[in-house]
This record gives sequence, C-alpha cells and structure tokens, in this order.
Amino acid sequence: MDSGWSRRRFVGALGAAAGASALSGCGDGGTAGGTPARPSGSTSATASAPAAKEPSGPRPLYLGTYTSVEGGGNGIGVAAYDAASGRITGSGTITGVPDPSYLAVHPDGRTLYAVQERERGAVTAVRTSDRKVLGSRATGGAHPCHLSVHPGGRWLLSADYGSGTVTVHPVDASGALGERTALVTHSRPVPGPGQQGPHAHQIVTTPDGGHVLAVDLGTDTVYSYRLDQRAGTLTEVAQAHTRPGAGPRHLTFHPGGRYAYLAGEADDTVSVCSYDPSSGRLTIGRPQSTGAKADTNYPAQFAVTPDGAYAFLANRGDDTIARYAVEADGARLRLLGTVPSGGEFPRQLALSPDGGLLFTANQRSGTVGVFHVDGRDGALRRAGEPFASPVAVCALPL
Repeated sequence: MDSGWSRRRFVGALGAAAGASALSGCGDGGTAGGTPARPSGSTSATASAPAAKEPSGPRPLYLGTYTSVEGGGNGIGVAAYDAASGRITGSGTITGVPDPSYLAVHPDGRTLYAVQERERGAVTAVRTSDRKVLGSRATGGAHPCHLSVHPGGRWLLSADYGSGTVTVHPVDASGALGERTALVTHSRPVPGPGQQGPHAHQIVTTPDGGHVLAVDLGTDTVYSYRLDQRAGTLTEVAQAHTRPGAGPRHLTFHPGGRYAYLAGEADDTVSVCSYDPSSGRLTIGRPQSTGAKADTNYPAQFAVTPDGAYAFLANRGDDTIARYAVEADGARLRLLGTVPSGGEFPRQLALSPDGGLLFTANQRSGTVGVFHVDGRDGALRRAGEPFASPVAVCALPL
C-alpha cells in the first residue's frame, strides 16, 4: 500500500478526477424492536410529508473530509442545521486535524473525536464548546477509517484500514485521550480474494454493551471481542464469516439489539445478521439486493430509524439511497426502492437524533444532501439544495 494513499481513498477520488464515473463514520437511539414496518410502494424522493420533528432551531453538524487530496478541506467542517427545514449553514473549520475522514461524539456531547487517516494513524479529541483540540494519540496502525466511543464514555475504539488493526484508547474526565491500551491485528483467517491484507473498516459496541464488533473487509470477517472496562484490553470470543469476496464494510444494529444490517462493499450486497448477547456471536444471513442499477456499485453504510421501522443504505456508484422496510422485529429487510442521493458517491449517511432528517456525505461531488424522512412510510423528500463541503466523507448531526 502506498504510504500516502489508501485503497479506500483511491476508490473515491478516482472518479472525481475522471468525471461522473461509476467506479469504485458517523447511532441513533430508539425503542425496542416490535414496531411493524408500514407498507409502501413509493420510491419517489419528492413524495409524502416529513415526520414530526424537534422544534425549529439550529443543531450542530460536523463534517469529515480529506485534507491531503486535491480539492479537499482544511480540517473538520463546522456547521449547523435547522431541525425543521433541514437547511445547513456553515460556521467555520477546526484546523490542525489532518485527514479527519470519520467522526464520533462522546455520549455527553462535550468532546468530538476524529481519525487521522494517514500512514501513521492517529485519533484526535476536540472540545465542542470552544473547538479546542485536546490532543492526538497514535493508533499504532495505518490509515484509521472509523472510530466510536464505548457507551460508558471511558474508551475510544478505532479501526485501521491499512494495517487491519483495531485499537483502544482511554478517555479521561476532560474528554482527552490517553495512550492506547490495546492494539489487535486481524491475522486470521487469511485475506479474501483480491485482498493484499486485512482491512479493518469499523469497530462498534453492541447495543447491550457486552461486546465490541470489528468488521474487516480484507478477511471477510466480523470479529467479536470482550472489552475489559478496567484495563481497556480486547479478547476475541467469536468470528462470523461472509461468503468469500463479499468485503464487509459497515454494520448497523436494529434498536431491538438482536439484529444488524451488514453492507458488503465488494460484492454489492446486504445481509441481515442475528446477534446473540450471551456469546457475542454474530450469524450472517443470506446476501440481498442493494437495489442498485449501476454496473458497478459499492454499498457503504446503513442507517436505521429510531423506531426500527425503516433502514437506509448509501449506494456509491449507483449514487442512490436504498430504502428498506424492516419487518419481523428486525429479522427481515424488504427493499422498497431507491432515491437519488443528491450528489456523487455517497460515502456515508446519518440520521438526525430524532430520525426526522437523513444526511448523505457525497464524496465526489463535495456535497452534503439532506432529506426529510416520512415516519409513516419511510419516504424521503429532499430538503432544499445540497450543502457544499469539500470532499465530503462524513456528516455527523447532533
């Protein structure tokens, strides 16, 4: 792997240089599963009224980018969105954080965390009240691409794509990070077809808090770990394997906590997974359609509404958002159709905390799209024109 250029960045940037070519984070709460999906045949991006939302007013929105590519940003974008209209207003940039491609926030909302997706990977903490950078810590791996905060708020988890490693850092009372307490390399099974090594793409805590799951695109595996919450160490307890060459990228849990939805980047599929809280074991179901019509498509990330009734998937290459009805208490996805993503190469998507707005980070077009989500049938309606954001790869609405 080139020291300054990871495959995941190359895939996204290649199309920007070639024009509109179809080549190839950032959790919501909710009630427990049991809300039945509402039937809908609509796939129009202009259909239906928006769901009820929080009172109108500005809410924080943070934007991730690459700073070391042509046309990229200068750091973490800072903006606000109107909870009723969805309109985004920019308010500056947090500089001093190179290549902040994925973002997460502490459960208390006072600290923002960003990866530094570079050969010598690092994670950075930023105080949200005054945008002060609290410092960075090395992950010990290459090109970190995802991070999340353990629900207890004491540990930051990160995944290094380039080296196939996952890392744990302690979080102190101020939100700042300490030196890492764990670094685990995905050394088995051997990398899948066409892969040069392991590629850890995501690390997230299960809804019950009992396990940490790491998704590795290179080994076609989801690893289950136990986190020692006193020592900050990881112990592997199980592995779940996709079919060879699927290239799993991201999974998102249903609010009920027993099922998760997994995007297969390399084979353009999605799968419903069941999760056993007692053992930490994930069972991956049969591959399903992403709804994409493009010859080449790379599904990126799921978002699930807080009530668990609908799921949305970012389709890079097809430049669409797939809509699914969630059925059988989370155990089944039914494809409803797709809508245009509002830009090119939707790298990531996220729901506002109330589920009323869906944001898409469109990497190649350098825009963030916003959609109203209809709570009655999961329909999406564009909330005005997309917001310009250089090489938009992550949108984090609070």
